Amino acid sequence: MTKTELFIKLAQPNENGVSRWVDIGEFVGEYACLTFGNGASWARKESMLARKYVIEFDKSITPGNGIDRIRLNGLNNGDYSQHIRADIKRTIRAQRCVVLGTFNPEVDHKNGMKNENRVMRNEDQRLEDFQPLSKAANDAKRQYCKECRRTGIRYDAKKLGYPMSYYKGGATHNNEENACEGCYWYDPIEFKKHLQEKK
Repeated sequence: MTKTELFIKLAQPNENGVSRWVDIGEFVGEYACLTFGNGASWARKESMLARKYVIEFDKSITPGNGIDRIRLNGLNNGDYSQHIRADIKRTIRAQRCVVLGTFNPEVDHKNGMKNENRVMRNEDQRLEDFQPLSKAANDAKRQYCKECRRTGIRYDAKKLGYPMSYYKGGATHNNEENACEGCYWYDPIEFKKHLQEKK
């Protein structure tokens, strides 16, 4: 078997090309040859694997810049990827950042886990799946989401001075598709609407 075939056997992607997260600790025994050297070798963007699948890496678990986990997140056929449809980009970029109110925002996936299959398919994306965030706000959100994925503990909005932590859900999550909903960073505008319920 090639390394590509071995990884597919280990990851077992579904018919849409989506697999579970595969921890690099699983690269033992039959799969030992998958251990990464410098870079992602067999999973680089020019690899055979990348020609067929959208590949995601997670570097948030151990210190440094090494890859901790890898998964397949769709078929690489142009319609199932992390890309955002052009019409949605244009609409969002014409708005102000929902946190800082500044112009020229980045287009942010509200779901920081990016684990909703529908949102990852361009033709199924909806405007409400995204929001305008300034680079500063988006960078901050990215770090908080990374920590949330690593620890399983959701961001607590009380750190920003708000009287509640989240408007839906609890302090922990199990990586469900809707685990981000209720978090401040998922939708700051919706979060602020729910502040009225606390009065």
